Amino acid sequence: MISTSNLGMSFGGQKLFEDVNIKFTPGNCYGLIGANGAGKSTFLKILSGEIEAQTGDVIITPGQRLSTLKQDHYAHEEDQVLMTVLMGNKILYNLMIEKDAIYAKPDFSDADGIKVSELEEKFTELGGWEAEPEAANILAGLGLGTEYLEKKMKELNGGEKVKVLLAQAIFGTPDILLLDEPTNDLDIASIQWLENFIMNYKNTVIVVSHDRHFLNKVCTHIADIDFRKINTFVGNYDFWRKSSELAMHLRGNENKKMEEKAKELKAFIARFSANASKSSQATSRQKQLDKLQLHDLPVSTRKYPYVHFVQSREAGKEVLKVDGLCKTIDGVKLLDNLSFSVNKEDKIVILGNDVAKTTLFQILMGEMEPDAGSYTWGVTITKDYFPADNSKYFKSGEYDIVNWLRQYSEDQHDTFLRGFLGKMLFSGEDVFKKTNVLSGGEKVRCMFAKMMLSGANALVLDGPTSHLDLESITAVNDGLIDYKGTLIFTSHDHEFIQTIANRIIEIDKKLVYDKYITYDEYLEAKLS
Repeated sequence: MISTSNLGMSFGGQKLFEDVNIKFTPGNCYGLIGANGAGKSTFLKILSGEIEAQTGDVIITPGQRLSTLKQDHYAHEEDQVLMTVLMGNKILYNLMIEKDAIYAKPDFSDADGIKVSELEEKFTELGGWEAEPEAANILAGLGLGTEYLEKKMKELNGGEKVKVLLAQAIFGTPDILLLDEPTNDLDIASIQWLENFIMNYKNTVIVVSHDRHFLNKVCTHIADIDFRKINTFVGNYDFWRKSSELAMHLRGNENKKMEEKAKELKAFIARFSANASKSSQATSRQKQLDKLQLHDLPVSTRKYPYVHFVQSREAGKEVLKVDGLCKTIDGVKLLDNLSFSVNKEDKIVILGNDVAKTTLFQILMGEMEPDAGSYTWGVTITKDYFPADNSKYFKSGEYDIVNWLRQYSEDQHDTFLRGFLGKMLFSGEDVFKKTNVLSGGEKVRCMFAKMMLSGANALVLDGPTSHLDLESITAVNDGLIDYKGTLIFTSHDHEFIQTIANRIIEIDKKLVYDKYITYDEYLEAKLS
């Protein structure tokens, strides 16, 4: 078990959290959530001992091993993949190195024999003889077969390195597992393997993720950083969000009788419990849920931006025709005779290589010329673009936010512009921030404000949830569900794709899959 006592941390005079007293118990997975800058990664680093809290203590049950997902992808460049994974259990790995060094001595003595015998005994107790097969099995589950075991880390690409570091973190069944954004750069099959691994894990897991589907699948509890406190709540992310909204609604309605509140709460919990019945921990979760009272439910200070896209004019039947597009960059063929048509009200997710998808979008938006082939937008189409890299919109620092947005607005009045920015959570003096000092999330919200003013009937979005917190992701998600125009987008967010897309297109240079189908149906067919 891992717990904290009166933990507190500040940065730059701003308190992230204070007087945090919390316990994380075995058999549970805790999703650590909070707005951007709330201190999620900082809290994980404090738990792991990487940084020290300014006040309070972290208490770990004596003898228990804690493991973290490392973020330095270049820390093991000269190490073999298998050895890098085994390093996840430092005690076992050091034993291996020590006994191998003794065996390698040219003048092996009786004393060496006694020492190595002791080491072998410890090695066996720690499951050393099963270590390499276990590491290989984990890597295989993440899609890295035996051909990778003896490769050096420097031979792997970025996504493969992430998988090895994830395998390193979970190797040897640590008692406490800390995972910061573990699904980043993972493919579909690897994410599903990780979900199943965590759901069957018997020890303690604490995870930070912006992937709502992942949090809903693996979490038994939510640990919420808000009000400079960290509080835990039973259930997954959706239950936390819905119960938070319900609690605010119930508390805000002073005229309702307590009996009516209790009845509504009880009905809600019953629905949640029924949905959670498939979980191996359903029985214990049910008992905890049954004990919940109104004052136990979360209330958050977080705000959701208002994201709503309205077409200035309705599109005609012809939206977009792509015919034989080809593109090679730096000797790598990214698009090869790619053809497809887009119909009115299609909401298409493009799956495949990230560089190829971005290249396709840049061609369709006139920012890059194809080597061959053509594309034609319908005459009634007005389009707007959310690029994967929006830096060119904000480089100069010539504008503050309100005057930056003024460039894209027909209504030039300050009252309108500031009101519009307020919906995107820029209030008061925030609107006078220079655009070249904005955070990644603030730039994204500015881009969405610009796009909402465009009135476009076709939107092209390349990774629109990057840099956003869960609240903003949810708002963008809901806004695009309601959008009546045509949408072409990329995303790695399962929930985002499942709830928005009505058509799946997969490209591997050419068109390899095109079907009107949900994302879950696509995955079922793909992975079956």
